[in-house]
Amino acid sequence: MRHCWGGASSVLRLLLALQCGVVVVVLQCSANALGSDVSALIAFKRAIIEDPRSALADWSDADGNACDWHGVICSSPQGSVISLKLSNSSLKGFIAPELGQLSFLQELYLDRNMLFGTIPKQLGSLRNLRVLDLGVNRLTGPIPPELAGLSSVSVINFHSNGLTGNIPSELGKLQNLVQLRLDRNRLKGSIPGSNGSGFSPTANSGSTAHNGLCPSPRLNVGDFSYNFLVGKIPPCLKYLPRSSFQGNCLQDEYSVRQRAFQICISGSPAGQRGGVKGFKHPTSDHKHERSPQPTWLLILEISTGILLLVFVITGAITASRSCKLKPSIRISSWNRSKSWSDEITVLIDSDMLKSLPKLSRQELEVACEDFSNIIGSSPETVVYKGTMKDGPEVSVISLCAFEGHWTSQHELFYQNKVIDLARLNHENIAKFLGYCRESDPFSRMLVFEYASNGTLFEHLHYGEGAQLSWLRRMKIAIGIAQGLRYLHTELQPPFAISELNSNSVYVTEDFTPKLVDFECWKMMFTKQKHEKAPGRINNKSSFPGHLDSSEDKQADIQGNTFAFGVILLEIISGRLPYCKDKGYLIDWAIKYLQQTEEIGKLVDPELTNVRTEDLMVICSVVSRCIDPDPSKRPSMQIITGVLENGIDLSAAAILKESSLAWAELALAL
Repeated sequence: MRHCWGGASSVLRLLLALQCGVVVVVLQCSANALGSDVSALIAFKRAIIEDPRSALADWSDADGNACDWHGVICSSPQGSVISLKLSNSSLKGFIAPELGQLSFLQELYLDRNMLFGTIPKQLGSLRNLRVLDLGVNRLTGPIPPELAGLSSVSVINFHSNGLTGNIPSELGKLQNLVQLRLDRNRLKGSIPGSNGSGFSPTANSGSTAHNGLCPSPRLNVGDFSYNFLVGKIPPCLKYLPRSSFQGNCLQDEYSVRQRAFQICISGSPAGQRGGVKGFKHPTSDHKHERSPQPTWLLILEISTGILLLVFVITGAITASRSCKLKPSIRISSWNRSKSWSDEITVLIDSDMLKSLPKLSRQELEVACEDFSNIIGSSPETVVYKGTMKDGPEVSVISLCAFEGHWTSQHELFYQNKVIDLARLNHENIAKFLGYCRESDPFSRMLVFEYASNGTLFEHLHYGEGAQLSWLRRMKIAIGIAQGLRYLHTELQPPFAISELNSNSVYVTEDFTPKLVDFECWKMMFTKQKHEKAPGRINNKSSFPGHLDSSEDKQADIQGNTFAFGVILLEIISGRLPYCKDKGYLIDWAIKYLQQTEEIGKLVDPELTNVRTEDLMVICSVVSRCIDPDPSKRPSMQIITGVLENGIDLSAAAILKESSLAWAELALAL
C-alpha cells in the first residue's frame, strides 16, 4: 500500500513539475512576443518624421510595455498587440517594414495622415490582420502582391493615395475579403478578373481557384474609381455599382463617366510614352463598320429635330416674357431623415455666386494630379495642392460631403461662406481664387493661393530654428496682427477666423504670414449635442445659412484675440500650445508674465539677438489678449497699433542693435 502511494505521489510531483514548466514556457513566450512587438512599434516611431499632435509622445521602450501607449490595444494588460489605431493623427513619415513583425495584429488604422513612401511588402506576413486601412495618405509605388498572405483580412482601404502600377491579381486569393477600396490613386492596367459569366458575392462561394478578383466569395464593396484603369470591366464584378468604376479610362458599356481621352493620355503614367495601353480614342471605335441608314429614317430624324427646335424656341420666348422677377431656386432637403432641419425649405438665389470665378472639377482634377497630391485632411475636408494651367500654385479645399446628406441649409451655408471669403482682400489673408460646385460627381470645393513655405506651426516646432530669427518672428507677429485688424475692424460686417492658431497661419517664401480659415466647415457638419432652440447647431453659431447675431460675432472676435495671444507666446517661446507632459502653454507662461524681471525666461533659448524692448511689448500685448474677461480684451486695432509703434523694424534700428544684423536683415527683408 505504501509502495502504491509512494508511486502515485511521484507521478503527482512529476505532473506538477510539468505544469509549472509549461506555465513558465508560456509566460516566457508571451514576454518574448511583447518584447518583439515593442521593438516593431519603436521602429515605426523612428520612421515618423513629424508628430505635431504628439500622438506618439508616450511611446517609450523604457518600461517595455506597449499596452499603455496611445493608439495601442493589447489582448490583455501584458499581452500581444492586436490593434494599432492612429487615424487622423497628422503623422508624417514612412511605414516601417517592422510592423510586419506584429504577428497577432488584427487591426491597423493609419488612415488620414501624411505617410509617404511605399507600402511595405512585410505587411503581407500579418496572418491575423482583419483591417488594413492606409487611406488618405501620400503613399506611392505599387501594391505589393505579398499582401495575398493576409489570409484573415476582410477590409483593405488604400483610397486617396498616389499608388501606381497594376492591381495585383493575387488579391483574389483573399477569401475573407469583404471591402476593397483602391479609388483615387494612379493605378493603371486592367482590372484582374475572370472572363467567365456573371458573378455575385453569394455565388461559387466554395470555389478556391485563383483567377484575379473573381474568386473572392465575400467581396460586396469594391471601389476602383478615379484611377487610369483600361480595358473591360470583368463580368464577374458587374454586380458592383457603376460608380465603383467611374473616372477611369475603361471602354465598357457598363462603365459611366469615364475620363476624357486627353486626360487619359496626359495623366496616366503610361501616357508620356505615347498613350495608354488598352485605351482607344473614343472616335475611332468601329469607324467604318456602320452600314448606311435608310433614306426614310434620315428624313424622319430631320423632321423630328426641326419640330423639337421649334418647341424649344417657343418655350424660351414664353419663359422670357413671363419671368419678370429675379430667378431663385427652391431647394428642399435631399436627406430623407425626419429631423426638423430637413423639413425646412430654403430659397437660394441662383445668382448668388454668378459674379465669382467658377472652376470646373475637371480642370482642378488635372491641376491636382487626379486629386492625389493631398497636403492636409480633417473629418470635414481634404486639402490638395495643385498647379493651374496658367502657372499659379493653388490649395484646393474639398468638402467631405455626400449628395444624399447635403441639405438646402448646407447649400446655403456653403454659398454664403464662398461669398464671405471672396470679399477678403489683404496682403496677410490667403487670396480666394474661385470655387467648384458640380453635381456629377457631387463636388463642393474652394480654391486659394498656395503659400509654399508651410505653416507657422511647422516652422516653430518642427523646422530649423535658424530660419525663424527674432526679426522674422516680429515681422510675422505684426503681419498676423495686421491681417486680424483688417478682418475685425476694416470689414463690414467683421470676419472672424473659425479656429485661429499657428496651423492656420501659412507663410510664403519671404515669410509673409497668410491667414486661412480652413476649419470653418466644422460647424456645418457638427450638430449640437444639447440644442437649446431650433436652428442652433452649437453654442455660438446659428444653423448653416443663417446669419450670426452681433453677440455671437463679437464672441468670435474676442476668441480670435485670445488665440492671437497664444500665437505670440508660441512665437517667442517656441513651445507647443499644449503638450501632454507640460500642459498648457498659458499656464506655464502666466507666472512669468506677471513679473517683469522674469519675462526673459519666456524666450526660446536658441534665439539670438533678442531685443528686450520688443519682448516687453509682446508680453504686454499677450497679457491683455488672454485676459479671462473677454470684455477687457482690446480690439485688434489697438493691439496692432501697440505692436507697430513699439517694435522698430526699420533697418537703422536693427543695424544699431547688432553688428551681425546685416546678414539677418538681408535674409528677412
